Amino acid sequence: MTTRKILIEPDPILRKKSSPLQKVDDQTRKLMKDMLETMYKAPGIGLAATQIGILKRIIVIDISKNEEKKTPLFLVNPEIIFRSKNTSVYEEGCLSLPGQFAEIERPAECHLKYINFDGKTKELKADGLLSTCIQHEVDHLNGILFIDYLSKLKKNMIIKKLLKQKKSSQRIVV
Repeated sequence: MTTRKILIEPDPILRKKSSPLQKVDDQTRKLMKDMLETMYKAPGIGLAATQIGILKRIIVIDISKNEEKKTPLFLVNPEIIFRSKNTSVYEEGCLSLPGQFAEIERPAECHLKYINFDGKTKELKADGLLSTCIQHEVDHLNGILFIDYLSKLKKNMIIKKLLKQKKSSQRIVV
């Protein structure tokens, strides 16, 4: 498995829409394993292929808190088929927006149709943190970031901070 580079906002690839896959093959499974390793190392609880510069509809998620018992989800071509009217608020962060967090209101539950690691079509009913994580990652596949739910002022402040961090990390000290 290989750790991939995670793109940071305002990288233009993060704003592009991802394409569906025709099938899950060995190459797709290797990519999903790489994504999972990248996510764990970051560390995070979800990662969309878009975030590593691959415009395919693939997501990996693991919200387990137990270090010894990982419970990864591999979602290919995920499609949210139901969103509850009830909402919940979570403080969200994002591997593509390091160090930035904001409270985001989303539907409390969602139902998802997807293809799993083995290429089988599945459905999943999610609530709580898993529902929020799924919606956050599906947004990535559509070129949407959690900061898009904030006011223009808050969003611009976060982007300016990220640009400043990026510039300072590119300095070369001899």
